[in-house]
Amino acid sequence: MNQNEYAAKVEQLSGYCMENNQIETELYQKYAVLRGLRDKNGNGVVAGLTNISRIDASKIVDGQKLPCEGHLYYRGYDIYDLVKGTDKEQRCGFEEISYLLLFGELPTREQLMDFKNVLAKSRTLPTNFVRDVIMKAPSADMMNSLSKSVLTLASYDNDVADVSIPNVLRQSLMLISVMPMLAVYGYHAYNHYERDGSMYIHRPDESLSTSENILRMLRPDTKYTDLEAHVLDLALILHMEHGGGNNSTFTTHVVTSSGTDTYSTVASALSSLKGPKHGGANIKVVQMMDDLRQNVKDWTDQDEVENYLKKLLHKEAFDRKGLIYGMGHAVYSLSDPRAEIFKGFVEKLAKAKGRDADYALYSMVETLAPQIISRERRIYKGVSANVDFFSGFVYSMLDIPPELFTPMFAIARIVGWSAHRMEELINMDKIIRPAYISVMETRGYKALDER
Repeated sequence: MNQNEYAAKVEQLSGYCMENNQIETELYQKYAVLRGLRDKNGNGVVAGLTNISRIDASKIVDGQKLPCEGHLYYRGYDIYDLVKGTDKEQRCGFEEISYLLLFGELPTREQLMDFKNVLAKSRTLPTNFVRDVIMKAPSADMMNSLSKSVLTLASYDNDVADVSIPNVLRQSLMLISVMPMLAVYGYHAYNHYERDGSMYIHRPDESLSTSENILRMLRPDTKYTDLEAHVLDLALILHMEHGGGNNSTFTTHVVTSSGTDTYSTVASALSSLKGPKHGGANIKVVQMMDDLRQNVKDWTDQDEVENYLKKLLHKEAFDRKGLIYGMGHAVYSLSDPRAEIFKGFVEKLAKAKGRDADYALYSMVETLAPQIISRERRIYKGVSANVDFFSGFVYSMLDIPPELFTPMFAIARIVGWSAHRMEELINMDKIIRPAYISVMETRGYKALDER
């Protein structure tokens, strides 16, 4: 079988696969199966309890559920207050908020210093790991590279299968600490071996915060400004945790419930996060905005921009999926608090970077898109910009390459995954196994020559 015959055969088999795996939509209604584990109003099926975070997107008024401005709470603290606290003192807060999510309380100054020292001590990779693992078979898909590195780290752990809380915490703290190294080094290896660029392997500095070390390791000259580090730190805080129902965190709960090890669990969560319907959305926003600039003559003309956005909805522009990326959320309706917080810092960074025109364009789209979506589509709740709408723009201003956009999400979200993994281990003792209703018909076997 030559290559053309092989391709034709695979195409034929794909047709069989499509034809014989169709399930009639009416059957989902007949058996009251909620596709995506969400009802017609987008509310998720309750699958568990959590004390790690909470999302408020609606309120009950006179017995009726109504959308409200979004709020996000980490361990009972409003995200607005947490961000305001670190911003007021002009310090990076990733480590402090990590402590809060993992241990349930805000640290004292002494506890925070001890925790930072633990993270710094954990921020090392096995001898020759960069050479033997990260530099071998580099890929443009940084999320796959991260998964490979995480799974390989299991080979260096003598207690890999121990799921006691002390051991899982040790493993989690190590992975939280080295995730920036795995991501940045993975990118440099790809940039060098696959794109003929230069490769820089800067070691992290124990005295620096996570965001400072990311910028230090990424840049050839290791230089960055306080504003750059502060905005990246904010991005990490806003992406750290978002309830137990988001796809990657639910994956963490499901895989943890099977009793498997921490490395396998994190690799599973990474595989979920990389999907364009989850963590990969910020790249789509940047690509969409690039397409807008190429196809709209005057970015300041509201009518021209509005016309382009309408074309997006009618599948006449960009990827023709009928979506305005960065708009709307599975839970939030009137506003995404993460986007609201982000916007003010994005404006500061845009001014510092001379990107005022780009910021004005983003602000215009942020205003116009919800109005257009409301007019053009029947929606059950409000639509607003989500955190992905601004995060890709921020990363581009920080000279973070697109290949690292989703890994930046992972660097933050692994804190939430770790907290949820321990919550699952401490409180649950059953494997998560939802039911599926079989709609197939039983058939009698036929011998090979009779088919």
